Amino acid sequence: MRRVEVKPYDEQWTLKFEDESNKLHDIFGPEIIEIHHIGSTSVNGLKAKPIIDIMPVVRDTNRIDEFNAAMILIGYELKGENGIIGRRYFQKGENNRNHHVHFYELGNPDIERHLAFRDYLRAHQDVVKKYGDLKEELSQLFPYDIASYIKGKEQLVLEIERKAVTWYKSFKNVD
Repeated sequence: MRRVEVKPYDEQWTLKFEDESNKLHDIFGPEIIEIHHIGSTSVNGLKAKPIIDIMPVVRDTNRIDEFNAAMILIGYELKGENGIIGRRYFQKGENNRNHHVHFYELGNPDIERHLAFRDYLRAHQDVVKKYGDLKEELSQLFPYDIASYIKGKEQLVLEIERKAVTWYKSFKNVD
């Protein structure tokens, strides 16, 4: 059974993202248009489960399947769309997960949603504290119940996401 563990922000998370990004660039080469560090480990000061979320943006997600064998060789488990249409998802580390990779095709609205959430948190330390404290509290309440942990933070995540997307779009409209 996997333990829900939330840790204080660790500067090593950025280095782990960069290291894994290099491995992905080596495998996928020009298929990757850009690659982003997303999720809680990408936000300075945010308490998080120590899992690095990586979001490569590609021209065609269907081409990603051609690289499954290479992903398995570097320790990833193939998860397909895993509940999100148009995504290719991989996880690494089995019960001690340490990396999630979310491939999206250029133009997929989930790209903007992830970037908006990340950038909003980076710009609002008061929200980082509130969100991090909730995650820590939930991890203590539900140390072996990931579903209850996720459900417990769902309302706040949706609230932050709604504000974040509006905030993010306001910057894009300025350009």
